[in-house]
Amino acid sequence: DNTLTERIKQKYKIKNTTGYSINALVDYEDPFDIIKHLMIGSEGTLAFTSDITYHTVVDEKYKACTLMIFETIEKACEVVPMLKKTPVSAVELLDRDSIRSIEDDPEAPSYFRALPETACLLLVEIQANEQLEMNEKEAIIRKAIETYPTIQPYKFTSDPKEYNFNWKARKGLLSSIGGLRKTGTTCLIEDVAFPIDRLGDACVALKDLFKRLGYADAVLYGHALDGNFHIVFSQDFNSTSEVQKYADMMDELADIVVNKFDGSLKAEHGTGRNMAPFVEKEWGEAAYKIMLKIKDIFDPHKLINPGVIINENPKIHLENLKPLPAANEIIDKCMECGFCEPNCVAEGLTLSPRQRIVIAREISRLKALGEDPSRLKQMLNDAKYYSDETCATDGLCGLVCPVKIDTGKFIKHVRHEEASDTAKKVASYIGNRMAGTTSAARGGLNFVHFVHSILGDTLMGGIASTMRTLSLKTIPKWNKDMPKGASKIKDMVINEGQVDKVVYFPSCINRSMGKSNGYEKGDVELTKKTQELLQRAGFTIIYPEGINSLCCGMAFSSKGLKEEGARKSKELENALLKASENGKYPILFDMSPCFYTFHEAYENKNLKIYDPIEFMLDFVMPKLEIKHPRNIVTVFPVCSVKKIGMEQKLLQLAKLCSKEVAFVDTNCCGFAGDRGFTYPELNAHGQRHLNEQIPAGCKDGYSTSRTCEIGMSEYSDINFKSIFYLIDEVTK
Repeated sequence: DNTLTERIKQKYKIKNTTGYSINALVDYEDPFDIIKHLMIGSEGTLAFTSDITYHTVVDEKYKACTLMIFETIEKACEVVPMLKKTPVSAVELLDRDSIRSIEDDPEAPSYFRALPETACLLLVEIQANEQLEMNEKEAIIRKAIETYPTIQPYKFTSDPKEYNFNWKARKGLLSSIGGLRKTGTTCLIEDVAFPIDRLGDACVALKDLFKRLGYADAVLYGHALDGNFHIVFSQDFNSTSEVQKYADMMDELADIVVNKFDGSLKAEHGTGRNMAPFVEKEWGEAAYKIMLKIKDIFDPHKLINPGVIINENPKIHLENLKPLPAANEIIDKCMECGFCEPNCVAEGLTLSPRQRIVIAREISRLKALGEDPSRLKQMLNDAKYYSDETCATDGLCGLVCPVKIDTGKFIKHVRHEEASDTAKKVASYIGNRMAGTTSAARGGLNFVHFVHSILGDTLMGGIASTMRTLSLKTIPKWNKDMPKGASKIKDMVINEGQVDKVVYFPSCINRSMGKSNGYEKGDVELTKKTQELLQRAGFTIIYPEGINSLCCGMAFSSKGLKEEGARKSKELENALLKASENGKYPILFDMSPCFYTFHEAYENKNLKIYDPIEFMLDFVMPKLEIKHPRNIVTVFPVCSVKKIGMEQKLLQLAKLCSKEVAFVDTNCCGFAGDRGFTYPELNAHGQRHLNEQIPAGCKDGYSTSRTCEIGMSEYSDINFKSIFYLIDEVTK
């Protein structure tokens, strides 16, 4: 069929992922090559692909980009064919509505707000491995488009701040629309392509469609060199009229793309069920029949991902529409994109942040409707473990979420809502008796350590495991790295008379937990090690008054007992104000999670509080000489270190102390405060890839959280402890 052959070749001159990749039938003769290329992009409708090899491209050494601003979208599109002839690496188009959605960003240039309503922006990038080549490429680009006027002069920049914002503006458009949409609506993204010489007219037609149908928040942006545009808009599916509006939108969109411009309804995204009714419209009857035959050959019983790509129902895109009911303002902006999932320690064990939100929405829907009470009861029961108890609430999901949703905060809210009056009273009782609580913890740890020293690892482990099983897991899990109790802090001021003074707040965990068995012979507990280190650096050490009763509040707030957590944070703030003489002296926290908790809670900004990493790097290391650096060490940035952006400082600190540093690149370790003792499967899941990241010959790992170090020591072949020990060792 020569006509169909030519049609296929013509269609693939631009990006196209609509339907099956029937270009494989034209491009290849070997059946294996044909099958391989049909598989790619078949969305699991033909087979399951178990193994993939990626052929990567070179990451050039030098990169620079610029924002070219044109008076209209048509004029911007006129430039694209000219740019395609030059050595550009990327050309991205952003319409005026796209720019408007990001113009209030603190990093956005002020001129964004003053641009005319018709303006259009092209983000142009060049890359090379030599600076001279970069200069040559820029000159070629400027020459090629010198007759096309821009609203203002443009310049190529490699400045990290400007460069990163330019790409942040482009990549953040999905989140901009998603975050601004009305609660209960769905953020949708469509993906079309047009012949590059008709881009301007196609853009105008699409924008007219948005305006006519009332999609005021719709934005148009995309890969201009490929004629590929993304359309992002919010859609309400909660009424018949809104569903009809969406039906009209899809029908007219298909008409514009296919009939007016002979473009692609899907350029790089999957066809899915939403575009399945339009595959035949784009390709025609002959090509569509071939696609039906392909599906029948591979999947005659229609078992594999049914209804995707090939679907006989012309209204399938309007059926089985998923509601997004309001559940809680913390999570209502979630688009369920799944960007959060790689950052979640529980993903693959129980639920990811996206799945927790899906469950919360379904529970909210069932509660609102008052129907199917047995299903609601079952979901609430299952959610207790799968959603609540195995959430580390570390907040790492919020770092990568396009709309900055911290699902951990939502889970803490759930815990607060479900906390009983008894739990709140117990929290208050403990909070008012922290000195006694830490004293009891020290005594308990010393007793367990004594029994362990007599029984040994194997027998102790067996007995502890049996007791935990018999108690229905109410007794915390024991492991060989469980520390002995620490010593009580007595002195309020140490090393008096020094010019430099520091207020030292040891966390209640470090006031309770002493050394573990894996520590070096002669090592002292962290509170004493910190004293030794600060004294050698020439500091007078001041402890806040009532130190043994103080707590940052994390032990309570992480369990949803936020009132007691807030009270303890305020109590600590007052004590630190007094000890530092209203902020005169810096304040050192010896655990990053405690620092982060207090950093989020304190109100008096006169206080100069420091994470252990920053304080050591800025105040202590300049006063000490590195005398015998280690050959190799491993360091792990805990969650709070990631959230305050301290990873590079941790790496810098470690590199001062060791010739080689292995940086453990993983999520939360899964210990999550005390959950490594109460839900140890979370810790085990989080550490499943730890050992393979530790290089041969490395015998010690360092971090800034005592409980995380216990968990990492258990699931690795090395011992983890505070980085203070490393600093002390190499500077003695």
